[in-house]
Amino acid sequence: MSDKKWYVVHTYSGHENKVKTNLEKAIHANGLEEDFGKILVLTEQVVEMKDGKRSKSTRKMFPSYVYVEMNYTNETGFLVQNVPGVTGFVGPGKKPVPLKDAEVRRLINSDVGAPVKTEAPVVTFKVGDSVKITDGPFSAFTGVVDNIEGAKVKVMVSIFGRATPVELDVMQVDPV
Repeated sequence: MSDKKWYVVHTYSGHENKVKTNLEKAIHANGLEEDFGKILVLTEQVVEMKDGKRSKSTRKMFPSYVYVEMNYTNETGFLVQNVPGVTGFVGPGKKPVPLKDAEVRRLINSDVGAPVKTEAPVVTFKVGDSVKITDGPFSAFTGVVDNIEGAKVKVMVSIFGRATPVELDVMQVDPV
């Protein structure tokens, strides 16, 4: 058969892992292992601040979507469409459109085929911006960003009428 392509399957919200498991069982039960490759629910590591502590958690990068590597035929397409929790393939018309190779490389770590993992918090402010502290002993204070180094930010906060530098995690502040 031809080379396998990646397709995106839409699922009911929260059913991604069940769909993955049920699809793997259906493939095995129908003896279609040769027509399928990897089945992925893409996840990422995120860093959050909870009660003043950094915590890492895993979340789905694309909720309600499962990525399936397969040879698309009427038989394989029918099998995927009839797995409980699947609402259909993503794409216009009746036949789904495979992902482009560049899209697949961007989404999937080519070394091991594992989901891409990101841990760097997104900084949405710059030096000189006003920010509100959202966590920790200075929560509800506002200040001005004085310095940003990696995941740490120095904010000048007015305490008793005097500008005082406070070092915080970037996750503890939001732009005003």
